[in-house]
Amino acid sequence: MPESPLMSAAFDLYTKLKHTSSDEERAEVIAQAFDALEARFPQLTDLATQGHVRESELRLQKEIKEVEARLQKEIKEVEARLQKDIKEVEARLQKDIKAVELQIKEVESQLQKDIKGVELQIMELEARLQKDIKGVELQIKEVDARLQERISQLEVSLHQALAAQTRWLIGGLAILGVVLKLADVLIGP
Repeated sequence: MPESPLMSAAFDLYTKLKHTSSDEERAEVIAQAFDALEARFPQLTDLATQGHVRESELRLQKEIKEVEARLQKEIKEVEARLQKDIKEVEARLQKDIKAVELQIKEVESQLQKDIKGVELQIMELEARLQKDIKGVELQIKEVDARLQERISQLEVSLHQALAAQTRWLIGGLAILGVVLKLADVLIGP
C-alpha cells in the first residue's frame, strides 16, 4: 500500500517527538510540522474548523434574526404609513363624494325649479291659448250669426225680388194678353 504524503508527515512528526526530551523541543517540532503542513497544503489554512462553522452559523442566525426584526419593523412602519395614506385618501374621497352629492342635489334642485318654471309657462300658455281659442270660437259664432242673418236677409230680399219680378211678369203678361186681345179686336176677323 503506497504511503500518502499526510501519513509520511505524521510518521516523521511521531519519530521526531519520540526523540525529543524537553517540552520546548516538542513545541519546536510541532511548530515545524505545522509549518511544513501549511507549506505542503496551503489550503489547510483556509479550511474552517467545526468551531468556526458553529460560530459563523450562530453569527449568521443572529444576523438573520436582526434582519428579520428590522424587516418586520420596516413592514410594520410601511403598513402603518399605508394605513394612514389609505385613511387620508378615503377621507379625501369621502369629502369629494359629499361635495359631488351636494352638487348633484343643487343641480337637481335647480332642475326641479326650472321644470316647475317651464310647467308654469306651459300652463300660462295653455290658458292663453284656451282663451284665444274661446275668443276665436266666439268670433266664429258671431260671424256665423251675422252670416246667417245676412243669408236670411238675402233670402227675404230674393223672395221679395222674385215676388216683384213675378208680379211684373204677370202684370207684363196680363198687359200683353190685353194688348193681344185689343189687337185681335182691332184687327178683327
